[in-house]
Amino acid sequence: MTHNHPGPKHDPVRSQLSHADDRVRLNHWLPPQEGVVPQMRIGERWVNVLWALPLAFVLLVMGVAIAQGLRQVPAVQVFLVRYPGIPLSAVAVNTGFPAWLRLQHFLNLFFMAFIIRAGLQILADHPRLYWKRDCTPGTEWFRFQKAVPAGRVWTAKDDSVTLPAWLGIPGIRHSIGLARWWHFSITLLWMINGIIFYILLFTTDQWLRLVPTTWEVIPNAASTAVQYLSLTFPADQSWLRYNSLQQITYFITVFVAAPTSILTGFMQSPAISNRLGWIGRAFNRQRARSIHFIALCWFLFYILAHVTLVFITGARVNLNMMFAGVNGGNWSGVLMFVMAMVLVAVTWWLASPFTLRHARRVQQIGAFLARPFNNVTQWWDPTSQLTEHDISPYFWPNGTMPASDEFDRLVEDGFAHYRLRIDGLVEKPAELSYAELKAMPKQEQITTHFCIQGWSGVARWGGVPMRHLLDVVKPTVDARYAVFYSLADGADGGRYYDVHSIANMRHELTILAYEMNGAPLSVLHGAPLRLRCENELGFKMVKWIAAIEFVHDFSDLGAGQGGYNEDHEFYGYRVPI
Repeated sequence: MTHNHPGPKHDPVRSQLSHADDRVRLNHWLPPQEGVVPQMRIGERWVNVLWALPLAFVLLVMGVAIAQGLRQVPAVQVFLVRYPGIPLSAVAVNTGFPAWLRLQHFLNLFFMAFIIRAGLQILADHPRLYWKRDCTPGTEWFRFQKAVPAGRVWTAKDDSVTLPAWLGIPGIRHSIGLARWWHFSITLLWMINGIIFYILLFTTDQWLRLVPTTWEVIPNAASTAVQYLSLTFPADQSWLRYNSLQQITYFITVFVAAPTSILTGFMQSPAISNRLGWIGRAFNRQRARSIHFIALCWFLFYILAHVTLVFITGARVNLNMMFAGVNGGNWSGVLMFVMAMVLVAVTWWLASPFTLRHARRVQQIGAFLARPFNNVTQWWDPTSQLTEHDISPYFWPNGTMPASDEFDRLVEDGFAHYRLRIDGLVEKPAELSYAELKAMPKQEQITTHFCIQGWSGVARWGGVPMRHLLDVVKPTVDARYAVFYSLADGADGGRYYDVHSIANMRHELTILAYEMNGAPLSVLHGAPLRLRCENELGFKMVKWIAAIEFVHDFSDLGAGQGGYNEDHEFYGYRVPI
């Protein structure tokens, strides 16, 4: 005789979740908001960075005049003869520009175009750069957004700005979820291409082009700079060897700027930064963001200078070498260059509209490519090694606050009538009052909050360890995930929620916080309860918690992606970076 056992009773909030479209619906999206011209803080003054353009032009003209004058000085003439631009001991490369090098050169150009576009889109979500971890308004050194307004709540989401579709990907405001998939996916391909490049470079004689082998490159580089600036260009020997200025520039780009970009990208990850102890504290996320941006500026400068010199020092010969692999003045390299640029232009043009129409597909591809990294870092053990001295004077607010009579009544009575429901696949469902929660074992920790938008902040949190609540309700063996439902709706309607693994819930730094910096948690920051799960980004730490449901699978919740922002804004379910 068979017995039909009823399934677990679902939490009532589940019925208030909303489905989401697989494309971006612009009429449901955050309205556009223009930023300001990029500014840099020098002392107490903000300076428009566009002044750098006329200043650079003036300095360039002065440099040309000075260099031409120097070439008339006998001592300089002797110097230029002694150091013509290439050390006498430099070894020639006898293999020209092989096919693998030319292909990787194009792939590097192609990947960098989209890495830069997506990176700028990510920066537009928090268009401020700092050297301190705190992200206190007014302490940033670079911004392209106005000062944070006083006298009103200004969330990090309010601070995001719009980039045009031809520049950012996908070129709409607060599209960081999609931009991150582009950035991470293409960066992965760029890194694979770079590793192959390094291997082939050092297993052939091509490394001689890029790696200086004598200190004479320094005076020869100075000589080359004088020759370029005086508009009397040095003899081109690129088929056999680069001049010293080229060699130093390429060496910095390939062996300094590229690894720096990768390392500073990793250091923005909560899983990595929290794992590295004092290194993560000294080389905090905001310093990593700033250095990451400076590396971007180097790449932009390099691309501008490189392309300019390619065209003004003999375009046909230069393009023949790098695109056709021949040393001569025919048109084959120009034709291949034009075809390559058409491919870049077409994909550049299509990237943003494709992303808007196929946003879920972009999310799925990005999640697949990021899976190996996520699988490794989700097991890294975050630690709390910060002190009271590290607590931030300012902590950015974020999220759509609850807007219901039910919540207003809870706030009025100081949450005396608040009840936290814990149900689903548990042996002992519970409804716990605010007082009962506060009577449970309390844990305090000082940790860094990593927002997906780029800002960070340190706070001291106090609350109930989730592992204690697991002991109270006893999840069944079928329970694999904990679903946190908020008292607030998401920005596109429907109740906000997010899903976490049971392993995350058992971690010693995962708590339900009801205190922040020694005081009761404010409504603005998530009262009565908010989740703290320190190896994840901030949007997964649900605020204004209404209920927790333990489930075996989350594919039937909302749009099935593991959370509200995952459903509606195409974030990733696993986000250790």
